[in-house]
Amino acid sequence: MSTTIEIACPRCGAINRVPETRLAEKPACGRCHQPLFDGHPVDLTDANFDALVGRTRIPVVIDCWAAWCGPCRMFAPVFEQAARQFEPQLRFAKLDTEANPATAGRFNIRSIPTLIAYRDGHEIARVSGALPLPQFTAWLRQQGLIASA
Repeated sequence: MSTTIEIACPRCGAINRVPETRLAEKPACGRCHQPLFDGHPVDLTDANFDALVGRTRIPVVIDCWAAWCGPCRMFAPVFEQAARQFEPQLRFAKLDTEANPATAGRFNIRSIPTLIAYRDGHEIARVSGALPLPQFTAWLRQQGLIASA
């Protein structure tokens, strides 16, 4: 018997129950019928943060960034590549700290880029700085978010 996982839709916020064994089959939202995963990080806002991070039962990795930040712009393609590689095992999300100051303040974001890993709505790890893909992948592995090679 397969475990059912709750996943918040990144578009409408509806909570979807998806059998774990069917995650790789590109599940769609039961309400808006959009894909729950599309190989791209989802945008977090002050309004949707709690629903998308707190109500999703797969690990969520957040890139806290700002448009003016050079290292953030350098890291963006790495984060995008990781989303393509590791979804739906993980949810990848981006939080623009300038556009969403309430959430950035709530989680004490003091430097960017900052990467935060959540499991079951709780922070489990964070690291600051733009990481190359091999180091980012190693960090994900150290947190137990992806399997060892």
